[in-house]
Amino acid sequence: MGEIKVPELAESITEGTISEWLKKVGDKIERGEYIAELETDKVNVEITAEESGVITEFLKEPGDTVHVGEVIARLDESGEGGGESTSSAPEAKEEASQEKAPEAEAPKESTTAVATKEVPKEEAKSTSRTIASPAARKLARERGIKLDDVKTTDPMGRVRKHDIESHENKPAAKGQSAPQPQKQVQPQDPQKPEERIKMTRRRQTIANRLVEVQQTAAMLTTFNEIDMTAVMALRKRRKDNFFEQHDVRLGFMSFFTKAVVAALRKFPLLNAEIQGNELVLKKYYDIGVAVSTDDGLVVPVVRDADRKTFSDIEGDILDKAKKARDNKLTLKDLQGGTFTITNGGVFGSLLSTPILNGPQVGILGMHKIQLRPVAIDEERSENRPMMYIALSYDHRIVDGKEAVSFLATIKDLLEDPETLLLEG
Repeated sequence: MGEIKVPELAESITEGTISEWLKKVGDKIERGEYIAELETDKVNVEITAEESGVITEFLKEPGDTVHVGEVIARLDESGEGGGESTSSAPEAKEEASQEKAPEAEAPKESTTAVATKEVPKEEAKSTSRTIASPAARKLARERGIKLDDVKTTDPMGRVRKHDIESHENKPAAKGQSAPQPQKQVQPQDPQKPEERIKMTRRRQTIANRLVEVQQTAAMLTTFNEIDMTAVMALRKRRKDNFFEQHDVRLGFMSFFTKAVVAALRKFPLLNAEIQGNELVLKKYYDIGVAVSTDDGLVVPVVRDADRKTFSDIEGDILDKAKKARDNKLTLKDLQGGTFTITNGGVFGSLLSTPILNGPQVGILGMHKIQLRPVAIDEERSENRPMMYIALSYDHRIVDGKEAVSFLATIKDLLEDPETLLLEG
């Protein structure tokens, strides 16, 4: 009997959540074939079978947490297997054991009658109620709940994990006076419907890390604004030729990435990291670019941004954004960034204070380009395309003077974008 285990993922990842099974019990699989999708803190990983065979049992269900090295499924390497099962092997064995004894004593058609005579009603009821998924059994054991006391919504009478959770909540609501009003109001008031959705592992990790950063870093944000007239004019003049030559569109992110690299060279503490009582000054420029996905924000990294051309940066960002939305990012794509850029302007944000992407000590927030009246001199004003920019930084190692000067450098470079060529 073969086993399928959770493979080694990465140094920092020791567990994950079964997102979905890509095969069913009874399916024949070949070595190297994908069998399940595992959701980790950072990326989704597809688990492959190390041996060929027929799947006989799933030990975990979608939503269950699993650890590296843990057995999550079994397969028959002989290739014979029990292909008729529609659920996990324990359930199939249990059902078979219930039918085997009566079949030996009477023809098929009298099975029900024999079972009724030989097994007391209470015992029969208990036996049928004990058909449960592995996850439900585990949860019931952990919480001291008898399976035969649990009411199931499964048409086959099988107890699932959510049935255990629902059963556990019932006595708590009856025995405690405080939760009673909440339980009565929620289902009975059709004007105030509610829905409970379990947070994905990635969303939980994002939440925990954002809180951790706010608790461990002395975070402060400073602001400036950029007149985008020159950048927009340059982009308008060059975008068609740029696309023809490089097969990628010229966006604003390459300008900002180049400007950030130039500013980091002048103010290296913003490209650093605190490790214990030491500062690690990084002499390379791996810029993280925040990308929004259905499961939350991820930050793939543009490696060696200082050595890349505008087209290289645009192509890299486009490729990683697509991989992020298709859940195809690898751990390598996400690790090791030295500074982050996030663009809330694509969603219409006019101003915000971005939270640090720890252990980095700086993050630049871009915002919506909006026409605003700007004073040209003492007598004239014009409507100009303006963008607010925000720099959040760790005040433990970055002083206000450096932070303000960093933003002023980015402003100067983007308002005179030809200087970016000299910087790069």
